[in-house]
Amino acid sequence: MNTGSDEAGEAAVAVDETKADGRVGDDDAGQGLGSRAPEFIKARRALHLSWQVGVFVVGLAVVGAGIVMLPLPGPGWVVIFGGMAIWATEFVWAQLVLRWTKRKVTEAAQRALDPKVRRRNIVLTVTGLVIIGVLAGIYLWKFGFVVPWRIKAQ
Repeated sequence: MNTGSDEAGEAAVAVDETKADGRVGDDDAGQGLGSRAPEFIKARRALHLSWQVGVFVVGLAVVGAGIVMLPLPGPGWVVIFGGMAIWATEFVWAQLVLRWTKRKVTEAAQRALDPKVRRRNIVLTVTGLVIIGVLAGIYLWKFGFVVPWRIKAQ
């Protein structure tokens, strides 16, 4: 049995990660991985399985609605992440995916606030707008203010 010690006479010590308010956790929110169902539900196998099926179905409906909202008007990605958060209340895989997503979004937000990246984005946006303006000017100079589907066959 590995006690975490390589020296003779040295004892391994377990670290208690209990917070001041009584919560135990290793992630950002102070919650560990696993089910967050009430204890009376976890105590009964059939009830816990029914709870998990219900959470999965509700999360699936929310994620499905978010997927439908991607091409249609609506906050598609927000709803998808909401469904993932519903799944994360019960399933470890969803908690890990949500934790990874939060970390990547935070990293992207911090990168976007970097002055060099902001300057580059502004330069690219201005360049794109200039190119669009030049193309629009060439079109108006050549055809005048006529929409393309109204050009008469010559």
